[in-house]
Amino acid sequence: MTTTQSSIQNPKSKINYYWSLTKPLQSGLLLATGLAGYMSARCPIFSIPTMLGLSLSLFLSIAGSTILNMWWDRDIDAKMGRTQKRATSAGLVDGKEVLRVGLLLSVVGVGWAVAMDALYGLVVFAGLFFDVVVYSIWLKRRTCWSIVWGGISGAMPILAGRALGLGAIDWVGVMLALGVLLWIPTHTLTFSMKFAKDYASACVPTFPSTYGLEATRATIAISSVLAAAAMIVAGYGIGMQWGFLRLLGVLSAGLLMLAFAITFKPSERVNFGLFKYASIYMLAAMILVVLEVI
Repeated sequence: MTTTQSSIQNPKSKINYYWSLTKPLQSGLLLATGLAGYMSARCPIFSIPTMLGLSLSLFLSIAGSTILNMWWDRDIDAKMGRTQKRATSAGLVDGKEVLRVGLLLSVVGVGWAVAMDALYGLVVFAGLFFDVVVYSIWLKRRTCWSIVWGGISGAMPILAGRALGLGAIDWVGVMLALGVLLWIPTHTLTFSMKFAKDYASACVPTFPSTYGLEATRATIAISSVLAAAAMIVAGYGIGMQWGFLRLLGVLSAGLLMLAFAITFKPSERVNFGLFKYASIYMLAAMILVVLEVI
């Protein structure tokens, strides 16, 4: 028996492989936006079973869609240096099994969401559909604009959480979703510039390969400005106290400074800094939303 086959037979290794396929940090950040969206609704009663149901249904849906994306992209992942060691692209897990696990988690997650609330379930399903079908299967290998549709899927958890809390979709929920949607290019475009050679070797179109670095940096700057504006407007709509709103403004200013720095004084260091700060910014913004309503 080879080392790879031995690893596949090891239950602990297999669990570790599948856990890595869920992209825990990314899934955790999206889950945080969903919880923040729910709490932003200022529900008069925070039910522990409801919070637990939201957390589990949302995480299962996100994890399921992420695993399905890994399964679909395993051929191009094998061509890129940064993804060659993923369990799917390295052949450490069986492809058919990965598909079954991804479908199972997705069905359970969405089904649980629908059972909790029809509107909440619909928004969760929309996020999964845009992520797997529209973004990964249909557009990712065809156009660099696929990130917009991928961004829509990333914006669904916060909209779903608020919809669950309110029982409806309102303008504040839409602004929160827009904040996430417009933040995603800041995160993904810096990533596509850093790993441009990987994407080229896998023949995946990106903004840098399609429009050039200058246009990509300008897009990052514009999306950062709009994302910060949307989050501040949403914070105002939630009824954030001035102190929290001011902190959100300071965080947004940091995002804008890095975005403009990458436009006018581009460097690998600034690019990497913006990539990291973008995630910190979104997590910090979600924490402020939660602290505001506690």
